[in-house]
Amino acid sequence: MQQEPGSRIPDSAGDVAARVREVIAQVGCSQREFARQIVMDPSKLSRSLGGSRRFTVAELARIADAGGVDAAWLLGTGAASAPSAAPPRSGAPVPAPVTATAPVPAPRTAPGEAPVPATGASGRGVRGARAEAPRGGRPLQIVRETVRLIAERGFHSVRVSDIAEACATSTAAIHYHFPGRAELLEAAVRWCMDEDIARRAAHVADAADAAEELRQLVELQTPRTARQRQQWLVWLDLWAEAVRSTAIGRLHVDYYRQWRTTVAEVVRRGVAQGVFRPVDPEGSALRLIALIDGLAAQVLAAAAGERGPGEEGGADTASAGTSPQEMRSALLAYIDAELSAPAAPSAPTASAAVPRPPRVPTSAS
Repeated sequence: MQQEPGSRIPDSAGDVAARVREVIAQVGCSQREFARQIVMDPSKLSRSLGGSRRFTVAELARIADAGGVDAAWLLGTGAASAPSAAPPRSGAPVPAPVTATAPVPAPRTAPGEAPVPATGASGRGVRGARAEAPRGGRPLQIVRETVRLIAERGFHSVRVSDIAEACATSTAAIHYHFPGRAELLEAAVRWCMDEDIARRAAHVADAADAAEELRQLVELQTPRTARQRQQWLVWLDLWAEAVRSTAIGRLHVDYYRQWRTTVAEVVRRGVAQGVFRPVDPEGSALRLIALIDGLAAQVLAAAAGERGPGEEGGADTASAGTSPQEMRSALLAYIDAELSAPAAPSAPTASAAVPRPPRVPTSAS
């Protein structure tokens, strides 16, 4: 009997959780990093490993994919043993996700679609017809393509069949990892959040002081590159969904709490270093982030207006819009005006400090 990908797996003895822990140990990363690799809320992974929450079929499918193991082994129903070598790390090709022999839950298959390949009698996964597994594994490929399509069309215009076509797979394979549209949006937003946080950490590590660090954060938030614009477009969908969806709303609150904390800490360090005025860090962070969000929305609207002459909101409208350069200049001007400490007056030079002696008249004069 098949179970839905959103169904939860009983684990009263903790055997499934123990096998998942073994996979994490074999991958050789922290629990939080592993949650990032499988696009799962770290708190949900922690509760599932601790026994207060049960894994879903889809989550175990993503875990099996990231760890290079069979779902049958994770559930303890296959003859396969634990992998003897460490599974591939993040970013490396990994085996495609597979189903397991009964009674392991299998992904649902839509009418007219070919079923996802099953495992062999040994319990080891049988790979599908793909010659090469997608980079980072199937779940991350699905999330990356979902992000791209949301940025291009908007979340509510993206169908699961569109994502399947972009991934060169079936809709059943998409549902195997992400049961519904809500899970796909949450995964896409979480992936964008993780990318944003990682990019920040990489770029500001070598900043000379807090003022330079804050300017670098502004650079990263300005939608200049295609990647930055893509993530901002997904963010617009997040804002719209956050007021309607409890799960997305919580994700929105968690992200902004973390983002405001990051900016406030930078401002607090700047005050201690003397490069910023003695301002309220939390209040300054709130105002700066609001300014970033508002200006980014204007930049994206102006870019949409540049689709071409003859279209609604075309080139004439775009000429009056906000450009990325204007957004950057406005943010840096705000930092200088509201946060930057005034420059200390320069010390007087020796010639200016010591008055010249009066000229003594000579006999010739």
